[in-house]
Amino acid sequence: MYGTCAKARVKPENRDKLREVFGSQSAASMPGYVTAYTLWENDSDVVWLFAVFEDRETYDRNADDPAQNERYMEYRALMEEDPEWHDGEIDSM
Repeated sequence: MYGTCAKARVKPENRDKLREVFGSQSAASMPGYVTAYTLWENDSDVVWLFAVFEDRETYDRNADDPAQNERYMEYRALMEEDPEWHDGEIDSM
C-alpha cells in the first residue's frame, strides 16, 4: 500500500466544518483508494490526515486528478496554513 499523512492546524471555528467536508466528499470515484482517517491531537486544533491507496501508481494518479485538487481546496480553506505532507509506502505491523 501507499499513501500520505499530513499535519495541519484547523482554524478553531472550523473544526466541525472540516468533519462535515470530509464526510461529504466521496472517495468512491477514486480508483485504488483504500481508506482515510483523521487524528485530532488532544484538546487542540491540530489534525493529522491519513489517506491510503492500493499502490503508488493509484495514489499518484489521484494526486494528479483535477477533482482531487478541488476536494483539497475545499478543506484547505478551513486551515490556518498549508498542511505538512509526508508520502510513502505503508506496511502493516
